[in-house]
Amino acid sequence: MAAPASRHRGSSWGRSWPLLFVAILALHSLAIYLFTRGFLLTRTELDLHSHRDDRTGVSPGCSSWPQPAVDRLVIVVLDALRFDFVAPSTFFEEKQPWMDKLQVLQKLAADEKNSARIFKALADPPTTSLQRLKLVKSGKRVVMMGDDTWIQLYPEHFNKSFPYPSFNVKDLDTVDNGVIDHLLPSLHENDWDVLIAHFLGVDHAGHIFGVDSTPMIQKLEQYNQILEDVIDTLKSLSTPGGPHENTLLLVMGDHGQTLNGDHGGGTAEEVETSLFAWSPKTPPDAVLSVLGENSCNFDLHGKEVCVSTMQQLDFAVTVSALLGIPFPFGSIGRVNPELYALSAGTWDNQRTGINACTPQDDLVAWKMRYAEVLCVNSWQVKRYIDQYSGSSIIGFSAEYLHHVEELYSKAQANWSEVLKPTCPSETAKGEEFKESASSALQLQIDAYSSFLESFAKLARSAWTEFDLWLMGTGLLLMILSVITQAYILEFIFLLLNIFARFGIELGMSKQIAGPTATKDHPVSIICDIFGSSFCNVSMDIFPIISLAMVTCIVLKLIAYAVHQRFLKYFIICGTILSYAFIANYWASESTLLSHTKAVQEIGRSLAPRFVYAIGGLSLVISVLWRLFAPVDSLKFNKRITSLSAAMLCSWSPTILMLLGRQAWCIIMLQQKYQKDSKLDITGSCVANPVSVTQWSLLAVCLFYLTGHWCTFDGLRYGAAFIGFDNFHIIRQGFLLSIDTFGVSHILPVLSLPFVAIHCYNTASKKSKVKDVTINILIQVHLMYGLITAITTTVTIVCVTIQRRHLMVWGLFAPKYVFDAIGLLLTDLLICLASFYYS
Repeated sequence: MAAPASRHRGSSWGRSWPLLFVAILALHSLAIYLFTRGFLLTRTELDLHSHRDDRTGVSPGCSSWPQPAVDRLVIVVLDALRFDFVAPSTFFEEKQPWMDKLQVLQKLAADEKNSARIFKALADPPTTSLQRLKLVKSGKRVVMMGDDTWIQLYPEHFNKSFPYPSFNVKDLDTVDNGVIDHLLPSLHENDWDVLIAHFLGVDHAGHIFGVDSTPMIQKLEQYNQILEDVIDTLKSLSTPGGPHENTLLLVMGDHGQTLNGDHGGGTAEEVETSLFAWSPKTPPDAVLSVLGENSCNFDLHGKEVCVSTMQQLDFAVTVSALLGIPFPFGSIGRVNPELYALSAGTWDNQRTGINACTPQDDLVAWKMRYAEVLCVNSWQVKRYIDQYSGSSIIGFSAEYLHHVEELYSKAQANWSEVLKPTCPSETAKGEEFKESASSALQLQIDAYSSFLESFAKLARSAWTEFDLWLMGTGLLLMILSVITQAYILEFIFLLLNIFARFGIELGMSKQIAGPTATKDHPVSIICDIFGSSFCNVSMDIFPIISLAMVTCIVLKLIAYAVHQRFLKYFIICGTILSYAFIANYWASESTLLSHTKAVQEIGRSLAPRFVYAIGGLSLVISVLWRLFAPVDSLKFNKRITSLSAAMLCSWSPTILMLLGRQAWCIIMLQQKYQKDSKLDITGSCVANPVSVTQWSLLAVCLFYLTGHWCTFDGLRYGAAFIGFDNFHIIRQGFLLSIDTFGVSHILPVLSLPFVAIHCYNTASKKSKVKDVTINILIQVHLMYGLITAITTTVTIVCVTIQRRHLMVWGLFAPKYVFDAIGLLLTDLLICLASFYYS
């Protein structure tokens, strides 16, 4: 009963079917927009700033911003600095080649452990550079050298700057060499208060070569020498009266990176970075004894090294306190006590008793100074709470807000008690009074710390609240779209698709992610039998052979499918040229052939650009031929095959170029599908849903088999730079999108007309209907879009259920993002195809 209904609807929509797909695209876009607004967490950004003349409170010692604790600050940023780059290898279960390369920092932390400390800095995802760097601007004279991201953030902020282009990930040395040229000379100058030197080599080496690579180790060894020179210079200029007598050195990373060099997610490798701090003056043991427990171990030389933990959230406010500048208005961090204690200005320049009765020792002086800083810190956070609660739509819950209000009021009341002027009695000893004062200050520090930690916990909780109404609305719209499309077609294959496609995705993702996925691969077995030299030769020869097979298949397709002479010859010429350039590019990367530098330059830079240009020109010619050529004289099925073949030949060379030498798997699967497609199908005029489902499953297989997976660190950034060395956001973003979705979305959708033509050719032999291609073509596109919509809908349901799961941001959210983008891309391609073929 379903077949006649489908046939009738297909006939009635013969001319208006593009509007149907536009409506589906609009519905899906609205559903995904609403769900994303409710699922992806947002924080209201307050466009407010702290100023020097802000009155910070009414309590003595807490009525103005803190005085500077350091005269100068040197910040050396090593982009993508993993924690195990800095900490000794003895802190880890297994020693790796990249460990213990920054020996100068480890030696300093062991020999001068009171004045040099290693911190494990914990960042909040997403782990991207821009978000970290935006926190550390100041009101001082600042000199910057290195990554030009700083200039993008603060174009008018620096007194002097030496920026270098940072987005060419293949360039490991330009930025670093520029920093090296200016860093040491700048240390001898007096025209700055804050010096920022931002190195990028480690980040780029990770992206291109990975952590376990020779370029990475060479970069770390280079940094070790640079840091040794910086520390020696600071020591030589830190004598009494010297320019760096009260200078603090910070060597830090903005985020970590995975073993393959990616960052941006929430894994421990990405969110754990390192911070090293060194002061030329040594804090007293009494001050360091109250700072908390550290993780200590022995380094390779048998010396004890201790590592502290610090939330990167605390970095901006701690640096502000050290420099004596207003705290950032939106910061909710706490001034870190261990980093604050390294500055001599926090413990040796205040010798007046807390009530002007008794001289203080260093410990009481430091506690007094730190309590005053926490008082201002707490006032600033409280001010932010009040402003945010009044401005944000969601705000904070009244119950938790009342709790932190009580903590702040209690801390302020305790502060008033601490500051009451009391002097020791004649019978009381000075030491007893100092001990009493120290205890009172410690209670005050604990009270402020409790308030700040409680609010940080509240903020994290509030900023992880999901808008269930928007999420529910988006989910209902997705379900509505699925029901609408299924009503137009049939319900019979919905369960088949759900179980089959998710089974394939689960199996393929496990296979790709598994550490032993290739152990039993035939190529691995052959390599084990014949040796690695045979394997290396095979890896160079097989892609060229595969490319020749692709060329034969495509030329045969063109000869069969394209029925217009000009278009046929143009596509044949473009295809031959494109695949010749692809072969030239692969040959330029071969280790078997010796190349001159000029040949390598042509093969690696110019050949990919020629492929892109030919593909773009072919795409333009195909569209113009559709608009202006007399295609209406052709039968509809011949017109469809010609247009579809032209479009496929325009896209496929670029996609194969970006995929690299793994194209042989596409050939194998394509041949397998062609063999299966020869099976006899129904003779009716309704497209076979099993064939469309198989085509969809093939697309899923191709996504995983070409090295992709649904995580952000699975993006193949290197593909975006094939043929280019410099970064351009639109160009590289476009190439990365083609590499990610080309073989799994673009080619399968563009190939759908061949599924319809095959159904028509089989049906026309058994049916008296003369031309049913338009009906079948509509049904095939509807079925394929429905399959993709079902997959995305099930993903949305899973994300909604697991929104509080521990791995929601590491597993479920990336899967949702990839499926949502894939659905919108599929709908967009189907819409364009409907206009192109109609």
